[in-house]
Amino acid sequence: MPIEEVLGFAVAGTFVLYALLGGADFGGGVWDLLALGPRKAEQRALIARAIGPVWEVNHVWLIVGLVLLFSGFPRAFAALSVALHVPLTLLVLGIVFRGTAFTFRAYDTRGDAVERRWGVVFSVASVVAPLLLGMCVGAVASDAIRMQGHAVVSGFFASWLSPFAVSVGVLTLGLFAFLAAVYLTHEAHTPQLAEDFRRRALVTGGLLFPLALAVLLLSKEGAPRVWTGLSQTPFALALHVGTAVAAVVAFALLWTRRFRAARVAAATQAGLIVLGWAVSQAPYLVYPGLTLRSAAASPVVMRLLLVALAVGAVTVVPSMVLLFRVFRPQPPGTASGAQETTAT
Repeated sequence: MPIEEVLGFAVAGTFVLYALLGGADFGGGVWDLLALGPRKAEQRALIARAIGPVWEVNHVWLIVGLVLLFSGFPRAFAALSVALHVPLTLLVLGIVFRGTAFTFRAYDTRGDAVERRWGVVFSVASVVAPLLLGMCVGAVASDAIRMQGHAVVSGFFASWLSPFAVSVGVLTLGLFAFLAAVYLTHEAHTPQLAEDFRRRALVTGGLLFPLALAVLLLSKEGAPRVWTGLSQTPFALALHVGTAVAAVVAFALLWTRRFRAARVAAATQAGLIVLGWAVSQAPYLVYPGLTLRSAAASPVVMRLLLVALAVGAVTVVPSMVLLFRVFRPQPPGTASGAQETTAT
């Protein structure tokens, strides 16, 4: 396999990991906004305990993917930075506001107006950021980013405000909310809380099917490369079958309240959706102007990047596993859980 394809799959892998981990954090903010019923305070407390210790770490995967893209495919990074600088800037602001609000809310006085305002900022940013992220993905997957030489000539708004890009944004938001609900069923410390998020997971999971179908149908005009890749290539059937099986298994496990296994099935479903986008668009980074080969840096740079990625994985992956084990959310009745509640 050519070295640029290896690096391209590495970039896609980091985006899959970001969707499964960072995306679920965004989804937690969605459910913070939509907390309802007599247990809404407990629902928000559970969300804070689940994402509080590790929410910032999950952005590592986005940073790694962007560094690989910047260093390994500089022409594509430059084109996307120009064509999508408006939504990308808004996305960064959303991530910053979300993290700031989450931190300030955790250390504010419980129950006062300022804490509630920080909560609104956190929740709204958690909704807006996934929408913008998905709209950027939709713009990249479409043929709306046009180049002449090294210059982007398609403008700054049309590519990410198209019906296809907006539909991808809505699908991304729904997918992240689904992941968060499934993960929270396992993190819940009471059967009642688990049931609250189980119902949310079943509803959002059911909505993913028509959303994904709408994206697929809109791709026929809005993203012809993706439409071809998802409907007319040999891997398309295997991808659709695998995603459908994972979705059915996730629903069955949620229905029977086997929440630990449901997390794996839901993550598999989400990972296949993200991977399907990447594979259907290959070998293009910006269709139809830039391929993996035409946008690639020199072979020496790409080899060094792969070596650095391998060395980094050896240290980062075990460290993150340890981090998640050490900061595993605890019920508020335990000693560590009481400390967590005080801190968050």
